[in-house]
Amino acid sequence: NENFSTLVAAVQAAELVETLSGTGPFTVFAPTNDAFAKLPDGTVENLLKPESKDALTGILTYHVVSGKFEASAVIDAINTNDGKFTVETAQGGSIALSLKDGKVMLTDTKGGTATVVIADVAASNGVIHALDTVIMPE
Repeated sequence: NENFSTLVAAVQAAELVETLSGTGPFTVFAPTNDAFAKLPDGTVENLLKPESKDALTGILTYHVVSGKFEASAVIDAINTNDGKFTVETAQGGSIALSLKDGKVMLTDTKGGTATVVIADVAASNGVIHALDTVIMPE
């Protein structure tokens, strides 16, 4: 999908293609190209450099959760947990999921937020939810 070309380049640079093509299932909160474009000038270019592979891998795996969680399951989990549901990421950090104006919101450990703009994009080994902002691990 052309809306995710920056993400694809980042996954390739971090050598995560094989990992994310594994059996899964995975839920990927995938930043769109517009989300990456919101980062400060030069950030994406610096992250794609070989010497930034560890940092890039950390950021990308922070957007991945083990298991297949479609939007309805995410919303149910939020609603049955008093409006906030925390998930552990493949990176080892956590993301708080909540609802705002009927949309799923992600809050990273630094307080940064992202909104799911496209939900339930089917993948062979899970599901993808597109984000409007890149979230950051510790």
